[in-house]
Amino acid sequence: MQQVLIDACGWVACIDAKLNIDQAMETLLGPCEWLLLPSVFDELNRLQEDRGRAKPLLLNMLEAKSTRVEDESRSHTDDALLSHAQEHGCAVLTVDTELKRRLYEANVQVIEVRQNNRLHLIDSL
Repeated sequence: MQQVLIDACGWVACIDAKLNIDQAMETLLGPCEWLLLPSVFDELNRLQEDRGRAKPLLLNMLEAKSTRVEDESRSHTDDALLSHAQEHGCAVLTVDTELKRRLYEANVQVIEVRQNNRLHLIDSL
């Protein structure tokens, strides 16, 4: 089963695109397990406060469907995502250009939202 680390901007892009994330991920990867770093969840909570109730980020769904993974290093979120993905062979859901570049260079699969309506897998080198 493919493991997918969820980045905050990737999750927001999926929600804003009104994607059926479960279906889109399964179509792209087959059965997968979502992984969530505490720092990503904290960032999403801050974003939710900024967006207000009019634009919900479905954090209850994300929390219910994800497995929490700890970042023992307490490093920057992007560094933690990269490190965990490399160590455990996970793909990463993100739309962050710099993070995607780093992941690609590290031979990590990236899942991104394309044309604001579908998920796309960027295979590693």
